[in-house]
Amino acid sequence: MSALPTTHREVRLTARPEGPLRPDHFHTAEVALPEPGPGQVLVRNRLMAVAAIMDTVIRGADGLPVPPAAPGAVPDGPAIGTVVAAPGTGLRPGDLVSHGRGWREYAVVDAADVERLDPGALPDPAAHLSQGLIAWLGVVRGAAVRPGDTVLVTAAAGGVGSLAGQFARLRGATRVIGTTSSREKGHRLVAELGYDVAVTRDAGPVEDQLRAAAPDGVDAVVDNVGGDQLLAALAVARRGARIGLIGSLAAQLSGSFAAPTRIDTGSLILGGITLRGISGSDHLDAIPEWSREFGRALRDGTLVFPHTRLPGIDQAPRALCELLAGRHVGAVLVEL
Repeated sequence: MSALPTTHREVRLTARPEGPLRPDHFHTAEVALPEPGPGQVLVRNRLMAVAAIMDTVIRGADGLPVPPAAPGAVPDGPAIGTVVAAPGTGLRPGDLVSHGRGWREYAVVDAADVERLDPGALPDPAAHLSQGLIAWLGVVRGAAVRPGDTVLVTAAAGGVGSLAGQFARLRGATRVIGTTSSREKGHRLVAELGYDVAVTRDAGPVEDQLRAAAPDGVDAVVDNVGGDQLLAALAVARRGARIGLIGSLAAQLSGSFAAPTRIDTGSLILGGITLRGISGSDHLDAIPEWSREFGRALRDGTLVFPHTRLPGIDQAPRALCELLAGRHVGAVLVEL
């Protein structure tokens, strides 16, 4: 094994933003290479992912299950890499693993917080950083998509939505509609990701477009936005519709996770409409089934993992800012 460097780079938060997050809210520092203790693992990170929830954590929003990232600290985030050293653990150098300490080239992680990955489980190891589990849960357990359904996915061009529409199709949906921010991304949803219709915020009121796209209403909704888009979905929901709530981007993009929305509960009762919140931590039992379906669909080409890769750890702040600005379709990853 080649000699390890004495230093590595990590990205630190310099200040908690009050307006839009910018790359200059971070800086890249060169620091001493960390050393693992007993029961810890030193990992050379290879890929990390950014997600909209990171902006909410950085801002210190209330109600999140994780502590906020403090100025001067390295944010945490999902990453995959190879084990360099793992004293006193069952891991070996060279093992491919995933963990939650991205934003640094090398990470020391408690062995209990590391998951060993099968290098052959997915055609591209980067897919281990997808948000496919929450997309699958939103389709299967939240919206309970059935064969013949007309399905609506909000924020359909994001890391979750770009997979949720494909999972809905695999579950037998006959019509899949997605909302997104622009006609350009809407075109990609239809041309590349199997959506039948894209509803875009730059083309007029969402509810009006939904009524035109689904004149008979929608049977199932995978909602990643909340707010006005959830209200529009409810307005076109058919009797007995199932709505899985998996995100609150309407609030997250303004630095919060709470997304108060005024809902007519009477219409829900009369329409027999179900709203179900889905948190991945409550459905860990689904991981084996989701993994099998995801891997099989990637291998046989019935599903793709849309993502963008930016090279170099110094590009991590830009990656997060571009994701929040809606610059990309699918997941946004950084190669370290």
